[in-house]
Amino acid sequence: MEVKARAPGKIILSGEHAVVHGSTAVASSINLYTYVTLRFPTPADNDDTLKLQLKDMALEFSWPIARIKEALSELGIPNPSTPASCSIEAMKSIAALVEEQNIPEAKIFLASGVSAFLWLYASIQGFKPATVVVTSELPLGSGLGSSAAICVALSAAFLSFSDSVNVDLNHQGWLAFADEELDLLNRWAFEGEKIVHGRPSGIDNTVSTYGNMIQFKSGNLTRIRSNLPLKMLITNTKVGRNTKALVAGVSERSLRHQDAMNFVFNAVDSISKELSTIIQSPIGDDLSVTQKEEKIEELMEMNQGLLQSMGVSHASIETVLRTTLKYKLASKLTGAGGGGCVLTLLPNCILLFC
Repeated sequence: MEVKARAPGKIILSGEHAVVHGSTAVASSINLYTYVTLRFPTPADNDDTLKLQLKDMALEFSWPIARIKEALSELGIPNPSTPASCSIEAMKSIAALVEEQNIPEAKIFLASGVSAFLWLYASIQGFKPATVVVTSELPLGSGLGSSAAICVALSAAFLSFSDSVNVDLNHQGWLAFADEELDLLNRWAFEGEKIVHGRPSGIDNTVSTYGNMIQFKSGNLTRIRSNLPLKMLITNTKVGRNTKALVAGVSERSLRHQDAMNFVFNAVDSISKELSTIIQSPIGDDLSVTQKEEKIEELMEMNQGLLQSMGVSHASIETVLRTTLKYKLASKLTGAGGGGCVLTLLPNCILLFC
């Protein structure tokens, strides 16, 4: 028997980095997905290993169940209904399990994701053999929430074979979790994100779990119903970056310049709130749509300026900004910055002209 789960990537329209420091952020899911297939062996397979196959990377990792049980003996009986944080001791044990796999140096960035996989699997499913296959339409390390989508899809697949959610495993096609089940799923995914990123805001896993558009502040989620048909161009600079290091860098800057950075974070909070209000306001005539888009363009430009003051822009991002500015289009980075992706608003009037 097997189950397949999927979770979408995301873009942040406003509030990245500042959201970690208590500001409001606005994010939206996108129609690019990460897929996870969970399959348990039959008795005839005589297989007592846990396998993780990363199809896009052409990599496979395998651990004897006895080895995992030895390393994570402190876990005991899994309790999928109660998300648990990975302790320092468990993290050391998991790090040893990952190190044994001899991940190629060029792909060592995968180590934290493999660690999150081991923690989520052992915590939710316990010590039983299985094969887990991961594929994704999301580019890694680009600001589109690839790690969160993996954590959400992994948690969804693992919870599907638990008593904590009610899933019809005989159903053909996609099923959605109930709201209370989504909350449990989101909290598990957040535990995985903490292993990957250290101190994530929770916005990536939240928008990947619930989909659509959300307003997010200090762990509180508000779903947004957009009345404005926003169209965004996503440009991938293909410059990789370390999200954990960028988040830490902003935190360090905020400690060195506490008053100034507090003003920056408060300004981002105001931008996100105004953006949310504009998106949800009723649509009038074409002129009002144009006026709203002009306001959004200004807010995006201000947000980008504040992100630059946080120290998370990059030469590749600035190149995209200059290029789109030639065509009088507003752009901003999305996600951690330091490379990754850039959002450009495509006004309806331009689309009509094209």
